[in-house]
Amino acid sequence: MSGDVKRFTRRGLLAGAAGLGGLSLLGHPLELAARELAGHGTGKRSAGSAADRLQRAYEVRVQAAKLAQSGGIPRHRSNGDEERFPGIACYSKGLPHNPLGEADPRAYEILLGALRTGKPEDFERIPLGGFVKLANPQAALAFDLLGPDACQPVCQPAPGFASPEQGGELIELYWKALARDVPFMEYEENPLIQEAARELSKLLEFRGPKEGGKITPRTLFRGATAGDLAGPYISQFLWKPIPWLPLKVEQKIRTAVPGVDYMIDRSGWLAVQNGAIAGVNRFDDKPRYIRNGRDLGEYVHRDFTYQSFQGACLIALKAGTQPDGGNPYKHSRTQSAFGTFGQPYLLYLLAVVTQVALKACWYQKWLVHRRIRPEEYGGRVEMAAATSPARYSLPPGLLESRALEETRRRFGTALLPQAYPEGCPTHPSYPAGHAVIAGACATVLKACLNESHVLPEPVVASADGLSLQPWKGADLTVGGELDKLAANTALGRNFAGVHWRSDGLEGLKLGEDVAIRVLKELSYTGNELFSGWSLKNLEGNPITVR
Repeated sequence: MSGDVKRFTRRGLLAGAAGLGGLSLLGHPLELAARELAGHGTGKRSAGSAADRLQRAYEVRVQAAKLAQSGGIPRHRSNGDEERFPGIACYSKGLPHNPLGEADPRAYEILLGALRTGKPEDFERIPLGGFVKLANPQAALAFDLLGPDACQPVCQPAPGFASPEQGGELIELYWKALARDVPFMEYEENPLIQEAARELSKLLEFRGPKEGGKITPRTLFRGATAGDLAGPYISQFLWKPIPWLPLKVEQKIRTAVPGVDYMIDRSGWLAVQNGAIAGVNRFDDKPRYIRNGRDLGEYVHRDFTYQSFQGACLIALKAGTQPDGGNPYKHSRTQSAFGTFGQPYLLYLLAVVTQVALKACWYQKWLVHRRIRPEEYGGRVEMAAATSPARYSLPPGLLESRALEETRRRFGTALLPQAYPEGCPTHPSYPAGHAVIAGACATVLKACLNESHVLPEPVVASADGLSLQPWKGADLTVGGELDKLAANTALGRNFAGVHWRSDGLEGLKLGEDVAIRVLKELSYTGNELFSGWSLKNLEGNPITVR
């Protein structure tokens, strides 16, 4: 048997069809086909023989490993903040801090030492400032048996600590905190939303989507894909009931009460940076559909890794979405998909790409970027007034922004108000884990499903979140709503104050990259005549993965 693993293509399908057509020249086609399939008179073992399968399984794994290795050695670059502003500009939550919230230099160096050596015992020597543990830094050093190695996908450097882009992202987060309780359906008329759009429009380095060169209430806080700007802010996949048959699950959530925010005083903020045990949210007594930023932030506070995409998969199938055109069973006369290319396969893909994407994300977080969290940066802004703005090299115009002025007026502080009592998780900010998972899951679903399928009977949540109402407008497609779901999942964390815009958008790209690499490997594993997956990437460009 050849050491090369067979890659099935359309050319292979045509060649196979020509070979079957030739059977009629040799004798009765049904008889000869049956003998060929059974291996009668050939002296060969069947395709299912254990010995042949084990050899083939080995070759498939070798071929997949060679594919991953062929990507070459990646080049990773951080933004240089760790060297430029030591102890100030990088993630340090959970370590001991001085009264200004700056990391203890010795503790930070021990953390870096453990990341350099990779020795498990060195991670046990990292000093903590309180009781909250660091979130799994050794996952950055773990390997996987499917897809690219965690070191291979690359994220571009995050915006620098003192850069105008960083300043614009923080101004957006102040506005998001101020607007948490504004219903999405009232954005067009709300004065606060209009003011936020005006200020962000003036920031040349701000990367939010625009209309006519300006941020508008319709584009404010949205993602960057074409699907993000179509229809309501929230994806249909977060509103429509989930058919977990025989159960039907309405997507009302337990959400937090309005107007309650956290870490808006220095002592409470510093305690959380040192790893103090935080309290819990105060919850609304009524379940509601997601209708504002606080609700969306709370959804992505409590969800499990690929939860929203599992629901999206089931909703899309129930809505009659057909397989992607490349699915080998779409036009089969005798077979239907199940364990391969069917619903179990789709759900398997979501779990698989989630795990591979998480490891790639943790590699970036702990071993490359170690980007400061927004709540930590808010502390730098607050402490600048007590020391000297020059100490922290803050972006130009930040201290004079309307968003910061309004935050100080409402909360009496420049700290970034948090929606979660505990603030951010205890791992670095860039890229966002939710975003990387969302990018990977959206990619595999778009690869396997017909993206152009129009979702029937679109809805929108009422301003109080107690009901869903019909939505009238342009068609909303499966592909567009999956991209919007990815952005909702990624940027919804920003409404809570725990991530930056670029954490989410670059995380989506990293997840997409991981998923494409996984799909390439999976093309080695099937027995079907398969020509590859076709989809539109996050930028809206058609691609084929084979």
